[in-house]
This record gives sequence, structure tokens and C-alpha cells, in this order.
Amino acid sequence: MATMHPYLNFDGKAEEAFNFYKSVFGGEFTFFAKMGDAPESDKLTQEEKNRVMHVALPINEHTVLMASDCVPSAGHVLKEGNNMYINLNTESREDADRFFNGLSAGGTIEMPMDDMFWGDYFGSFKDRFGIQWMVNYSSHK
Repeated sequence: MATMHPYLNFDGKAEEAFNFYKSVFGGEFTFFAKMGDAPESDKLTQEEKNRVMHVALPINEHTVLMASDCVPSAGHVLKEGNNMYINLNTESREDADRFFNGLSAGGTIEMPMDDMFWGDYFGSFKDRFGIQWMVNYSSHK
């Protein structure tokens, strides 16, 4: 069993966009962090440190709208088609591996499944049909 949430990418406009979405949908952010909060952020420009690393806004009890800004110095280029992912939250690490391995077969792995500094087990890829996915397992729900 898993849940799916839309994940949007922006080129420095995530905070502005999500403040707008919050004004429309209401509620509060359940997570908001800037790139400057990440390990090794000292390598980023001041402008990049101020970009959004991750933001989450619950829309209802089943859907969370999430996003981040791209990081130009890391080679990220936002273009139509790479500005949205499907984020798949799983109930176990085993499910995360099963969905990741199954859906990424024949595709392009962006980040292999691994334990992340924020505490989740996470990976991302583009499937063989060009759809971008993030697979996430959080043991601290």
C-alpha cells in the first residue's frame, strides 16, 4: 500500500508559489526548509541557499502538495516536463524498494534508494515512459 502526492519543481519561485497555494487552500506547511539548511550548503551561492529545499502543504487528509527549487550550480535546469514528479510514500522499506525497482526498470535513475540526511529512505527516477517519480519511506510518521 502507498499514497501518491504531486511534487513540483520551481526555478527559485517555490516559496512564492507555495505562499500563494497556502492562501488558496488554507492550512499550514508541515515542512519548510531552504537549501542553506542542507549539509554542504556552504558550496552554494547566497541566492541558491535561499531557494526552497522542500516544502509540504497538506491539501486534505489524503493529499500533500510538495515542491522544491532547482539548484543551477548543480546543473539543474528547469524546463517544461521536469517540473513535476509523482511522490510515492510507502509503508515499508521493502515496498519502497519493490516500487522503485519495478517502476524504474528501463528508465533513468536520478537518485538510487538510500537513507537521507533528513531521516527518510528515498530515491528518484524517470520511468521508461518519461514520467518522473520519487519513492519515499519515512519511519517517523
